[in-house]
Amino acid sequence: MANVSDINTAPRWKGFNLLDFFLPSPDDPRPATKEEYFKWMSDWGFDFVRIPMAYPYYLDYDRSTDIHPEQVYQLDEAAIETIDELVAMAHKYDMHVSLNLHRAPGYCINAGFNEPYNLWFDDEAQRAFLFHWEMWAKRYKNVSRENISFDLINEPAMREDMNDQHAPITSLPGEIYRNVTRKAIKAIHSVNPDHLVIAGGNDAGATLVPELLDLEVIQSCRGYFPHEISHYKAWWVYKEMEGLPDPKWPGQVGDAHFSREMLESFYAPWIEAVKNGTGVHCGECGCYKKTPHDVFLAWFEDVLDIFATHGIGFALWEFSGEFGILDSGREDVEYEDWYGHKLDRKLLDLLIRK
Repeated sequence: MANVSDINTAPRWKGFNLLDFFLPSPDDPRPATKEEYFKWMSDWGFDFVRIPMAYPYYLDYDRSTDIHPEQVYQLDEAAIETIDELVAMAHKYDMHVSLNLHRAPGYCINAGFNEPYNLWFDDEAQRAFLFHWEMWAKRYKNVSRENISFDLINEPAMREDMNDQHAPITSLPGEIYRNVTRKAIKAIHSVNPDHLVIAGGNDAGATLVPELLDLEVIQSCRGYFPHEISHYKAWWVYKEMEGLPDPKWPGQVGDAHFSREMLESFYAPWIEAVKNGTGVHCGECGCYKKTPHDVFLAWFEDVLDIFATHGIGFALWEFSGEFGILDSGREDVEYEDWYGHKLDRKLLDLLIRK
């Protein structure tokens, strides 16, 4: 077999998502990433952080009412500088930083914020989307693609009701997604043609996008399949917790038999794209704290082994928190005390090994 470094045209970054700017309002507290976290990441051999951002976080507008289209352009320089500071801290420890619009003008996979329009169908939303990406491209105009990338939109999909977390998700028409992506690439490359662009998979990140294969982008998959393992008893996924089948890996879960083979089938289109020259990276992966730890690790070892075999890097969601290696709140882990934090050493060892 060829060396994995020769298979995937995307770098095999390994690291974490940092959620400092994940929520729309700076008034919603998120634990700040500490500089010592980057030192630990670096010491353990990681080289990548993804920063999912909600665009309203860095706007200056009246938050007591729903946002209006004209307010989407009202940048808050002080808030943007806090993002710059986190990026600079990551670069100090030789981390590649991938900036992501987790909430973009007119679209987010999560509910909880009323958008003034629809990114996929409204020209006004697309103009605002391009404005934000051109702004970030200019801000990091002279930063090498070795150090910065631009992950356009988190987990694109179609949702009937943007404000209902449990509304059904369907596939985004490929040509619509291609059109928005192509415009964003053009806006970013108008600032610096060498800027590196990442585009998430369709169906909330799960599905390779054939319509993007000829564009200059890395495609970003997810390490959340099957959801019955990765999101077991996750409150934002399941309305009812009663009656969920106990997760197993491998084994029979409800009506399905979970196995390494099902993972290989699921990721086959992504692997084929890698073989044909498309760069692929997994922008998010991991498991919510309610999945039994032994089941999580058994499943995750298979996921990461498939990625490693094909040179696909990954970013755990998250570093510290319910999906993370620090302070996850799992009740079935023998934690290691780590400078006042609770470290999931078994998970960390798996991430390092793969």
